[in-house]
Amino acid sequence: MMRRRTLFGASAGMLAVPSLARAQGGQLQVAGVYSLSGTFANVGDLLNKGTQWAFEHYGNAAGQRINYTLLDDQGDPGRAVRRVQEAMGQGVKHIVGCTTSAIALAVAKEVHARGGVYIHMAGADEATGSECNRASFRWPGASFTAINATVRPFIERNANAKRWYTITGQYVFGESLLTNLKSVLQDAGHQHIGNSYHSLSEREYSGYITAAISARPDVLAICNFGNQTLDVLRQAVSFGMKRNVKIVVPWSTGLDQFQAWGPDICEGVYFGVNYWHGVEAPGNRVVQQVVRQKTNGTTNYLQACGWAVAQMLVEGANKAGSTEIPALIRALEGLSYEGPTGTELIRAEDHQVIKDYYLMLGKARSAMRDPADFAEVVAGTKAFQPPERTGCRMT
Repeated sequence: MMRRRTLFGASAGMLAVPSLARAQGGQLQVAGVYSLSGTFANVGDLLNKGTQWAFEHYGNAAGQRINYTLLDDQGDPGRAVRRVQEAMGQGVKHIVGCTTSAIALAVAKEVHARGGVYIHMAGADEATGSECNRASFRWPGASFTAINATVRPFIERNANAKRWYTITGQYVFGESLLTNLKSVLQDAGHQHIGNSYHSLSEREYSGYITAAISARPDVLAICNFGNQTLDVLRQAVSFGMKRNVKIVVPWSTGLDQFQAWGPDICEGVYFGVNYWHGVEAPGNRVVQQVVRQKTNGTTNYLQACGWAVAQMLVEGANKAGSTEIPALIRALEGLSYEGPTGTELIRAEDHQVIKDYYLMLGKARSAMRDPADFAEVVAGTKAFQPPERTGCRMT
């Protein structure tokens, strides 16, 4: 029997139910796929909270009360697919969320095959590229966006920093970041002088950092995700790399990671982020108000990202005036709405949300205006491949 926690309408609690099939009519059944255990459990928890709070805030979509069920995939793509199969077998057609790209790519195929719709936050290019499908939509920028929106403006500011070393997670998303980084460096005439891979289960990185120091790079780029990004940067700084090397983290989760590192680690480091609470936008103000009520704190990327995929589902259903899958997909394609980063557009050709991606530079402790003011926005860029170059052949 599947274990579930379910949110009914706009109620504050998560209530256990024995079967989705028993839910009353007139409700929109939505399942969220997140990892609440495993390597990235801290990421999955914050993403799920953002999704839950958004559905509480909206309450209804196309006139139907939202009934949200959480599926814990435990960080395992195979388990994620099985949980989705069970939920869809009970009639759920609307799926949101993921914690890793590997999970999203697996779930996307299953949802498409079973006639549902899937709105997620995978970072791998394939999600709106070679493995795109008509049922799947992605909110954050892909790894192509992350690299091009961070590395290119970094190079403009640091023209003499030409020798790059990378530490990369040996999984789908890490490989995608590395592939795009190599392409940008080649285009700019810079050198990629070495790379160290680490596994998904790795926790100790001193050997990789020693190898990076021995290569004498101008720049260290950290191409991984979640707690592994936290650990690699923390250990690199403890080894003194900031004294002689510029550090770039093309994909970070922003505020929650900055808080974990503290300003002494963040100072002088370049970060790429999909969301920043300091951006002035109507949609961002809504998210911040809700998160402040829930946590008495400042919105971070993971909360905003979880919110964003839920908002997309609601906005699409309201535009369609229906939660039926064909009508919902048609409404989402080309939809423009006020999201957490400002006016956001879902590109019809590949189902990628077109939005800003930010390059940020960590501030000194003395320059922080408030406890959340860890970094300044250096650039905000909509760095997306043209649809014809993504490899997407919509099915």
